[in-house]
Amino acid sequence: MSLYTTIQLHNVPAGREADYAAWFDGKHAADVGALRGFRSADRFEVTPEQIMPDIPQPWRFMSVYEFDYPAPEIDLPALGPLLAEARDAGLIETATDSERIYSYAMYSDWVFSANHHAGKPLSSVFIILANFVAGREAEYHTWYKDVHMPEVSLVPGFVGMKRGRISPLQIEPRRYCPGSDLVFCAHQTDDLMFTIRDFSARAGGRSPSGIAMEPRSSSGSTARTVHFFRKISGAEFWDGGIAYDGDLSVYPPDFARPAG
Repeated sequence: MSLYTTIQLHNVPAGREADYAAWFDGKHAADVGALRGFRSADRFEVTPEQIMPDIPQPWRFMSVYEFDYPAPEIDLPALGPLLAEARDAGLIETATDSERIYSYAMYSDWVFSANHHAGKPLSSVFIILANFVAGREAEYHTWYKDVHMPEVSLVPGFVGMKRGRISPLQIEPRRYCPGSDLVFCAHQTDDLMFTIRDFSARAGGRSPSGIAMEPRSSSGSTARTVHFFRKISGAEFWDGGIAYDGDLSVYPPDFARPAG
């Protein structure tokens, strides 16, 4: 069996948002759920809170499909016609060719931290379309697995991460992808700005928690894009505050407010 994640980054024509949601949660959910190896399908919307606000956010929506395929070369293409249904029905904006569908062979399943509330829904996710510096791939993977993933997943509201490599198997339409690797991070937080601010504070060694991240490895390329999305599909939504296996009382009441 092989763990695969497919992300569909897209926009919906104005006025068709409810139609798309009904299709995704109805017929599409049933059809995708019948595919071999199916694990989950969720839908997300871009958030106003972004850790790198100068990076363009060209997609309002992201659909995420997770599978454990018996035979990826046979099973992954079966998702293509199901995604094409929305396009054929006019539920995907096609005038600008902004839609992107990327499939990744995952290095591992979710690696959750002590922050994670098992059995509870995620509130949001971020994805990084990432790259490593040529000739330093092994160093990059070691740093991510042994250093960066554990420290990021312990930030208040961050609960787990997983990563994957873009697959040679792809679904049409095939369009340029700016990253060879996917970094996929899960949140359980009702205050995403707080979570983002402490992530940045820990990276800069100024978190009220007193916890500082290790310096970012130079094996990770700065050629990357980062995108935060909140969960909008399903019947259950996160309502448990900021998931954190630590002491939130050390943070000042105005910690999440913009400066100035």
